[in-house]
Amino acid sequence: MKLIMAVIKPFKLDAVREALTALGVQGMTVTEVKGFGRQKGHTEIYRGAEYTVSLLPKLKIEVAVSDELADRVVEALVAAARSGQIGDGKVFVYPLQHAVRIRTGETDGEAL
Repeated sequence: MKLIMAVIKPFKLDAVREALTALGVQGMTVTEVKGFGRQKGHTEIYRGAEYTVSLLPKLKIEVAVSDELADRVVEALVAAARSGQIGDGKVFVYPLQHAVRIRTGETDGEAL
């Protein structure tokens, strides 16, 4: 099993969700986060004063999938989240040792 974590631009969420659902992904966790990378933030003007926004709003998506599905999920996620602009985000893939569905007690592959 793999845990796939992606940080994407917020307006790309619907496209990513649709792409993953088409592959058979049944669930995901989405968290609103802030961060910066090469994008480095930007400046804004509020009430006549200029200030720097160094942490930009992003979404962190976490999906647990089988080993067989992991590569296709990464490809679909990248294709759906890509805008071609700086700050599109990153995808990380981690090994997932064990999973348990709390309601039923199912483990590992059945729990996904």
